[in-house]
Amino acid sequence: MTDVIQIKEISALETYAVRHPVLREGRPIEDCRFDGDDLPTTFHLGLFYEDILVGVASFMENNHEFFSDEHQYQLRGMAVLKIYQGKQLGDALFKQGETHLKAKNVTLLWFNAREIAVNFYKRNGSEIIGEPFEIKGIGKHFMMYKKI
Repeated sequence: MTDVIQIKEISALETYAVRHPVLREGRPIEDCRFDGDDLPTTFHLGLFYEDILVGVASFMENNHEFFSDEHQYQLRGMAVLKIYQGKQLGDALFKQGETHLKAKNVTLLWFNAREIAVNFYKRNGSEIIGEPFEIKGIGKHFMMYKKI
């Protein structure tokens, strides 16, 4: 399958094609914009399957007070189009993000995971910290992290 997938950096705007139907379905397209999308330290990865953008992930330099690591990044807006889920494409995208972060000497990645995605992140070596919480209009989330 590796011959039909390509992962490369894309713009924040390009992420909307996947963020919108997966993470913000039924909401205005403007809801796909995240604070920090356009910072010079932020990078966005797009996963192309047979030249079609089917997965995205955004990585933002952002330290969280829970962690003592000096160089932390936050994962936001990771999504794979529904008809492409279950093909390990998310695994490839997550691992490529880790590779980019290691090159930047990042030691910790943290993120807020939807309840439905927790097992995916656990399979990829991430752990839950703290109690579940609700994000209004989106649902139950868990804070998770992974040492890089």
